[in-house]
Amino acid sequence: MENKKTLKNIISSVGLQIVTIICGFIVPKLIISTYGSNVNGLVTSITNFLAFITLLESGFGPVVKSVLYKAIAKKDDLKIKNILKASERFFRRLSYIFIVYLILLCCVLPNVLSDEFDFIFTSSLIIIIAINTFAEYFWGMTYSLFLQANQKKYIIFRIQILTLVLNTIFIIISIKLGASIQVVKLISTAIFIFRPILQNIYVRKKYNINLKDIDNSYKIKQKWEGLAQHIAYTVNTNTDVVILTICTNLAEVSVYSIYAVIVNSVRNIIQAFANGIDANFGNLIAKNDLKKLNLEFKKFFHFYLFISIICYIITAILIIPFITIYTKGVTDVNYIRPIFAIILILAKFIEVIKKPFNDLVLAKGDFKQTKLGAYIESISNILISLSLVWYFGLIGVAIGTLISTIIRTTEIIIYANKNILKKEKYEKSKYNNTDA
Repeated sequence: MENKKTLKNIISSVGLQIVTIICGFIVPKLIISTYGSNVNGLVTSITNFLAFITLLESGFGPVVKSVLYKAIAKKDDLKIKNILKASERFFRRLSYIFIVYLILLCCVLPNVLSDEFDFIFTSSLIIIIAINTFAEYFWGMTYSLFLQANQKKYIIFRIQILTLVLNTIFIIISIKLGASIQVVKLISTAIFIFRPILQNIYVRKKYNINLKDIDNSYKIKQKWEGLAQHIAYTVNTNTDVVILTICTNLAEVSVYSIYAVIVNSVRNIIQAFANGIDANFGNLIAKNDLKKLNLEFKKFFHFYLFISIICYIITAILIIPFITIYTKGVTDVNYIRPIFAIILILAKFIEVIKKPFNDLVLAKGDFKQTKLGAYIESISNILISLSLVWYFGLIGVAIGTLISTIIRTTEIIIYANKNILKKEKYEKSKYNNTDA
């Protein structure tokens, strides 16, 4: 049964990444061709600024999943509902914090970009793009985490595939009809709002979960320590764009976004093979089955590493020829940046290698023990990128990401081998069993 769930998760995840890649290349190309590189850069900047509020969500989410793994393994229905109620309460509060952040962003960002776009244009686009994030926190995040912990990510992936396809179709139609960028993004928002609503409906009906009468006193431990775990990821994902927005111009942000679409698509395809596996590892950790955990992880990681090396070698060879074809006819900025491409590919390859080990840390719930490394990664990325962006532009922020990712990946691999896989203890027990 568990293997069937894992297989469904992997197949659905790979399908989602294929659809995401196709849609991810169609939409930016249409926006650049129709509205220009500056508008595409503006949309990218807004999306990345809004993503910083997910520091709170993504710090809390892994904590929720780590406690759900244990409750689900023990089939403790009351504890599951208590956890979900505490999670729902947190995300409702976060949605209100998000509104405050949104107001601040609408006041500050349009003034920063006043030389390129007027206040109304920028602020209206911020609000439209933000609506979907608010809906996700308010209605869907808790149930998404439950499905992930219950090894049913394939439900989430299938809903995402449906909304992505619909979104791309309606964007093509609206652009062909001459709609403004605000109307185009408003259509996207209307479609994506269905994601959290559908997840909510599915979980409530399938598992007969009603949280109205559940006690509000249950507290989830380590939720603030969990915040550090995702600081590194969010900073590495969004700091480059923020620094480029402030220190360069939106055309450079557009260049960055096109390369990021490619390397992130490759990363997501590779990581699709890991989707569903993390819940399996979480279940083994909850059962304290060290032998099976080591065997399963070793078998999976060898396959995962092989796929990663092949995919990124191909990416390094083909990225510049692809960009040349993809941006043919676009003359408002130079998109051919080979040195930047290679550095960014290296950074993403190292990030991909970190993923399985980081999943072990998140599944076990060792947030407090590994938060220092997250802080070091975040700070080093910001400082290095800020120091180099003035001299090297895109290359400077890519170097900052590469160095900080190497630091964090090394720390996570050492910690996971020593404290979760417990390599020394496992190797000794294996040796003793062989002697016997």
